[in-house]
Amino acid sequence: MPAWSLHPQLTQDTIDIGDLPLCRVLVIKDANYPWLLLVPRREDAIEIIDLDEVGQAQLMTEVSRVARALKEITKCDKLNIAALGNVVPQLHVHVIARRKNDAAWPRPVWGVAPPLAHDAAEVQNFINALRRKIWLG
Repeated sequence: MPAWSLHPQLTQDTIDIGDLPLCRVLVIKDANYPWLLLVPRREDAIEIIDLDEVGQAQLMTEVSRVARALKEITKCDKLNIAALGNVVPQLHVHVIARRKNDAAWPRPVWGVAPPLAHDAAEVQNFINALRRKIWLG
């Protein structure tokens, strides 16, 4: 299997939580929303259809696991799950916990509010809870 690396923009914009069997799990550096990314560790994957059928099924399993954990931890009103890739071509899936009173509701989160820095202790507690729920720790 060819070497895989995380796109530089994703490296800059995220905090690494760990690896599931297929995906690297990351937290977006924006405290406005509980916002995760799953990035399949497959070189040259741009679209979901670039994964074989087994990889596609594994991606959906991991997205579901992470989304379920995020919903349980945040008690959010709605989950937004999307694979857009218009800015960063590397295949990645956004899993965002939304609240009816968040800065962007009911619109998409992109470009609505400037990124808000995480409180170090709060984001670490969130990461620890998430790692337990998705079987990373």
